[in-house]
Amino acid sequence: MEFFDLLQKLFTDYTLRTVALGSAVLGLTSGALGTFAVLRRQSLLGDAMSHAALPGIVLAFMLTGSKAPLVLVLGASVAGWAGTLLIMNIISGSRIKSDSAMALILSVFFGFGLMLLTWIQRQPNAAKAGLDKFLFGQAAALLVRDVYIMSALGLIALLFVALLWNQFKLLSFDPEFGKSLGLPMRALDIILTGLLVIAIVIGLQTVGVVLMSAMIVAPAAGARQWTDRLGMMIVLAGIFGALSGIVGAVISSNTSHLPTGPTIVLSISAIVIISLFLAPNRGLVWAWLRQKKSRRRIRMDSVLRDLYLLASQHDDIYHPHEAAAVDLMSKSRGGAAHCLNNLREQGLVRQEGAGGWSMTDAGIKQAREIVSRYGGNAS
Repeated sequence: MEFFDLLQKLFTDYTLRTVALGSAVLGLTSGALGTFAVLRRQSLLGDAMSHAALPGIVLAFMLTGSKAPLVLVLGASVAGWAGTLLIMNIISGSRIKSDSAMALILSVFFGFGLMLLTWIQRQPNAAKAGLDKFLFGQAAALLVRDVYIMSALGLIALLFVALLWNQFKLLSFDPEFGKSLGLPMRALDIILTGLLVIAIVIGLQTVGVVLMSAMIVAPAAGARQWTDRLGMMIVLAGIFGALSGIVGAVISSNTSHLPTGPTIVLSISAIVIISLFLAPNRGLVWAWLRQKKSRRRIRMDSVLRDLYLLASQHDDIYHPHEAAAVDLMSKSRGGAAHCLNNLREQGLVRQEGAGGWSMTDAGIKQAREIVSRYGGNAS
């Protein structure tokens, strides 16, 4: 199917449009709020929250008998928030470190949720089936009202970020300074964590408990490679998250037996991999190219310095020398001829006869600067 056919289907097919919109809202919200979790080195917190939400979903159904998305989302929010507060209290009130506390709450809450889920599925009432879809998500079951709920909750969370922008920046980068200004950093931490809970629970129906942590961490991790500014990082993380949601929904809809949630996670993983390799500031490819260029520059400086040291042993500073003689000055034998050709293109050396090389005035000046900077010992 061609690109324009896919684009047309995205706007005309009800199911695909609904799933794509819901996934985009999820990616936008989780990417933007996940930025703070990544910057605060709390990536595991998203995993703990998503797993802690499972018993809240089951208990909400047991108490109300309803599988309405809003009811289940509220139950997940309460459980996720309770798990987060427990983690924070364990860290502040004991010697248990943050990663251990998160792993403890994650396993306890998730185990309790699975126990409740197993028990409830054995009950004879058929209406109790389907809650297990929250483990891995069921994006294809999204309805327009679900997208409305997700959008409303996501908008509320993003509005809080906008209103408390400066406070959240201090919380992320210098909480001690914020505390010295009299700001309630503990309360701000709880608010930001609560917003992260919202981002997680709106995505449980789409990607599920198990995969939701990827939607918190991956967009921000990819955006971090492209910028050093918090505002731009949040924007990029939101764009990456929304794009992966749309792409994952489109690919899943056009491939039989391909679940949407995992496809969305694979899409954002592809964006992260591209960012890791191609981002201008931190990309591995550009880092390799810069390193290669730096090694080449160092090698050329070394050859120019060695040629200068050889010429300094003669009364005539312009005395030519063979490339092999320059090679002998270097610990890494070979390569001098290629460097001399490059130096000639820069006007720093010239070739004398068949194989002799001498320095130009510009080369002598630069060689003296190199010797004064790095010393005159042979490389």
